Amino acid sequence: MKFGGTSVANINRIKNVASIINKNYKKYKLVIVLSAMAGVTNDLQKLIDQIDYPSSKENDLVLTSGEQVTVGLLSMILNKMKIKSIPLLGWQVPIITDSSHEKAKILNINKDNILKYLDENDVVVLAGFQGINTEGKITSIGRGGSDTTAVAIASSLNAERCDIFTDVDGVYSGDPTIVKSAKKIDKFSYEEMLEMSSMGAKVLHTRSVELAMKNNLTLQVLSSLINQEGTFIVNEKKLIEKEVVSGVSYSKDESKITISGIPDKPGIAAKIFRILSRNNINIDMIVQNISQDGISANLTFTVLNKDMKISKNLLEKNSEGILYKQLSTNSEVAKISVIGMGMMSQSGVAEKMFQTLADQKINILAISTSEIKISVLIEEKYTNNAVNSLHSAYRLGINN
Repeated sequence: MKFGGTSVANINRIKNVASIINKNYKKYKLVIVLSAMAGVTNDLQKLIDQIDYPSSKENDLVLTSGEQVTVGLLSMILNKMKIKSIPLLGWQVPIITDSSHEKAKILNINKDNILKYLDENDVVVLAGFQGINTEGKITSIGRGGSDTTAVAIASSLNAERCDIFTDVDGVYSGDPTIVKSAKKIDKFSYEEMLEMSSMGAKVLHTRSVELAMKNNLTLQVLSSLINQEGTFIVNEKKLIEKEVVSGVSYSKDESKITISGIPDKPGIAAKIFRILSRNNINIDMIVQNISQDGISANLTFTVLNKDMKISKNLLEKNSEGILYKQLSTNSEVAKISVIGMGMMSQSGVAEKMFQTLADQKINILAISTSEIKISVLIEEKYTNNAVNSLHSAYRLGINN
């Protein structure tokens, strides 16, 4: 069981977590993974920002301290309830990671230690988000990394299931805050959840879904505040009926970069994206147009907002090697996606998406597709209108 920041936001919420554990620990051997209290990691980041001295090692040491508090408090409450518990930090397991501070990848988990602690206790309470590298330095698994910790632990132990407790009661067909008719989905495939997570849905961290899919581990997303089943994330073979479109998601965390007047010859795009990839900047949507003179071309692509400034600086710094005429950026854009396993066997999904947006007079700036997803880039101000219109067009609401 993994409990997110809102589930452990204060002592009363942590006591609620303890009551959930109390109802289950006699039926199952439980490993509990906790995030820091809601807002704490952001507050720690603000302290780091005040020093203005980028140092990944110290950043990780500071940022992972929030989880130490929650595992200690929960274990204290459980032991007071006569539920024998032991709190463990990442280095005590140990959870071994590589040395990529602030986004470390898990290399190995000593499951024998966890099993030994489970034999000696009713419950093991683990700090999410943190590990230790081969040099003995504390590392963090990246923001949202507690999901990844939980799935990695569950996979290493061949757990029956990994329950992700959060502040929502499952995965919805659209963001309920802007789509009033959005409905909860009972079962979702790994592939659909992966697309939803990467396209802006904040329910599960993308890396955790990838890891669950790789290990064929069933996930359940549910609320720690409501006593009911959530959404199960499963192998697509377990889905009896595959919806053509299961959900509509959006992301405003996008920036569009356009490079105009680049030479229309082989190798230029590779050179541009090599510059960015060497600085760990991920490129998403890509559109290239040949200019009317047939000599030059325009290249448009998207990056995350946090990567926009550094991307612009890198491209300007290497302008002589790329030979472009103009570079422009725009952060007031949004990516809208429709997702569904049934797309693989149904035609007309793209046509309906484009026509629906055209009817709303929403211009499409870029398009990307996969077997189970179509994404478009639009102006950010049209986000709510686009999401609601598409949700209605595909008849995803609770009244359909």
